[in-house]
Amino acid sequence: MPESSRPRERFKLKGAGALSDAELFAIILRTGSVYENVVDMSNRLISEFGLDLFDCSLKELQSVKGIGESKAMQILSMAELGKRYNASKKVVKKISCAEEVYNLFSDRLRDEKQENFYVLMLNAKNIVIKEELISKGVLDSALIHPREVFKPAIKNSAARIILVHNHPSGDPSPSEEDLDITKAIMEVGEKVGIRVVDHVIIGGESYWNHSDS
Repeated sequence: MPESSRPRERFKLKGAGALSDAELFAIILRTGSVYENVVDMSNRLISEFGLDLFDCSLKELQSVKGIGESKAMQILSMAELGKRYNASKKVVKKISCAEEVYNLFSDRLRDEKQENFYVLMLNAKNIVIKEELISKGVLDSALIHPREVFKPAIKNSAARIILVHNHPSGDPSPSEEDLDITKAIMEVGEKVGIRVVDHVIIGGESYWNHSDS
């Protein structure tokens, strides 16, 4: 390949914005395989999968021809950095409604393949103190025990908390289990003096919240 056509050279001359998706992938992956150079590999991947590659699991990526464990990790590391960057741009200091909770968590939870259960801790003026991941996997009342929810809230002197989790199906409608968990945690909150303000469930491009139900 002529030097002027190589992704790294084009990056140096024209900047990242001038490169195609495949050229940017080529820079991330660095090398191809015995059968395919990195540019051809990147063009094939973009042609076949597009940027949906970022939504694959490590195992799914490794099943793609030419993608081993190392390259799969490189791709998913870039995807995670992108999510974290987007989240950092949406820093919310004060929560006034469920939509703000949705905006805070939507990018990181929208495409998750598993349910993630977070507790968002607030002070008495609804200023965000901290957030903590309580559970990852199938949401189960046996796993989401109130003590696991209130332990970080007490430790961080939170006055209020908001429960947040996602539905990988894309439908944010609450299940009976969701409602039971919400009720149990709210009852404990009343006893320990930490108010459960809301429970926001994120599904695809929409959300459900308990306070409006």
